[in-house]
Amino acid sequence: MTRTFDIDAIRAEFPILSREVNGKPLVYLDNAASAQKPNAVIDGMADQARTAYANVHRGLHTLANETTDAFERARELVRGFLNAGSVDEIIFTKGGTEAVNLVASGIAGEIQPGDEIVLSVMEHHSNIIPWHFLRERHGAVIKWVDVDETGALDMAALEQAVGPKTKIVAVTHMSNVLGTVTDAKEIVRIAHAAGAEVLFDGCQSGVHMDVDVQAIGCDYYVLTAHKIYGPTGVGALYGRAASLARLRPYQGGGEMIEIVEKERVTYNEAPHKFEAGTPPILEAIGFGAAIEWLSAFDMADVQAHEHRLYERAVEGVRGVNGITVYGTAAGKGAVMSFSLEGAHPHDIAQIIDRYGVAVRAGHHCTQPLMKHLGVSATARASFGIYNTETEVDAFIEALHKARGMLI
Repeated sequence: MTRTFDIDAIRAEFPILSREVNGKPLVYLDNAASAQKPNAVIDGMADQARTAYANVHRGLHTLANETTDAFERARELVRGFLNAGSVDEIIFTKGGTEAVNLVASGIAGEIQPGDEIVLSVMEHHSNIIPWHFLRERHGAVIKWVDVDETGALDMAALEQAVGPKTKIVAVTHMSNVLGTVTDAKEIVRIAHAAGAEVLFDGCQSGVHMDVDVQAIGCDYYVLTAHKIYGPTGVGALYGRAASLARLRPYQGGGEMIEIVEKERVTYNEAPHKFEAGTPPILEAIGFGAAIEWLSAFDMADVQAHEHRLYERAVEGVRGVNGITVYGTAAGKGAVMSFSLEGAHPHDIAQIIDRYGVAVRAGHHCTQPLMKHLGVSATARASFGIYNTETEVDAFIEALHKARGMLI
């Protein structure tokens, strides 16, 4: 049954939101970096540790079986969240970064000098550096696709960049700086027409919009728990069964094998082939709890709420002289990156923190995008399910005060 969107009831489920920072009520607007955790996640992990913790898969005793059931239930929750066709297509990782590295490492043996990898200029470093490894070590060529003046991906340039040498197109589904939502189905169409695979970085999009990997048609989709109101240290990779079957194992160890002998080793099937060693058991269970909690809401209600907050923030900063807001693409997510003429973003963040307002400042692990925008850094306010219009107003008021101190 879908929950009624009641902001007061939602906020009451996040214990950290009741605290003060510097004598002011906490206004947490750093959700794109990491979101806060509801009681359902905190209690779910704690209760598992208190009542039924053991290692998974390897044991035959009661606690091992109960923990394995909870762990695999979390995998099923991730599968349902992404509408993957099978739980065997869901691999637990330690986060989005490891998920991208897993794919890059897995296809490394296929890369020949001159093979091409297509990225957008919006990518997080986690979706850049693993492909640079293939450039440095295997001779791959990275081709870059720019964004237009609104921050929308240049689809004509993308189509021109993809060709017969393209092995993979790896792009964000939603930019962590601009909030731009890319046209996933069209990207897949372009790439697949050229015989290339597609990986989407969904670490931002997963918490703000419905994701259906089968409808999108992508080969890989990356997700992280801590931005979806879950714990750190765990994420997931969706991979089409055919793609996972041909990927080389990422790491070696327990769980990912079938037979180990002195002279040879044979590997397990996916997903276990990619989950060497003891996994993040409690974290995965917390990941599942976060998905279950978030999935109780109608995502259209969540999007509408977050969009109202974003629009209120944009309208509010228009009254602050010298403000530049980056990213105005249609259909963008609730992320507002901005700069204040004559003030460094770090100074802005530190001053408004005095008023209890938490925002991010820096290059947001997107240095190519910063260069494209002609800045070294921005400040960023990012909105989540528990934020309120009152908090947006407190943010704008603090920003006015910061400007008065800095300019």
